[in-house]
Amino acid sequence: MAVASAAVLSLDCAEPVELAEFYAQVLGAQIQPLTTPDRVEIVAPGGSRMAFLRDHGFAPPSWPRPDDSQQAHLDLLVEDIDAAERQVVDLGARPLDTKHNGGPRDVRIYSDPAGHPFSLRKG
Repeated sequence: MAVASAAVLSLDCAEPVELAEFYAQVLGAQIQPLTTPDRVEIVAPGGSRMAFLRDHGFAPPSWPRPDDSQQAHLDLLVEDIDAAERQVVDLGARPLDTKHNGGPRDVRIYSDPAGHPFSLRKG
C-alpha cells in the first residue's frame, strides 16, 4: 500500500507567480487558482505537479558546485532537443553547461529564471 497518492515538486523562489508561468509554458501546464500569492501550483497534462513557494531570502543555487556534489534538478524529456532549447531560452532559461552538447545521449543543462538547474534530455 502506498503512503502517498501523489508527489509535488516544490521550488523556493523570490517570485512564485513568474516562475509558475515559466514552467506552465515549458510543460503545457495549467496554473491552479491562487489561494495565496506565496504558493502557486501547476498541473501538467500527464498529471505532474509543481509548486513554487515564496522565500523572501531566496538565493539561487549554484551549479556546478565546487565539491562536485549532485544537486536536485528537473529532467525534462523532449523529442526535438534543438527546438526545446530555443523555446526554453526564449522563455528565460539560461544555459549552464554546453561543453557536452551533441550526440545520441544529448543532455543540455539550464537554469530557470530563478536559478534552479534543469536539463533537457532526449526522451
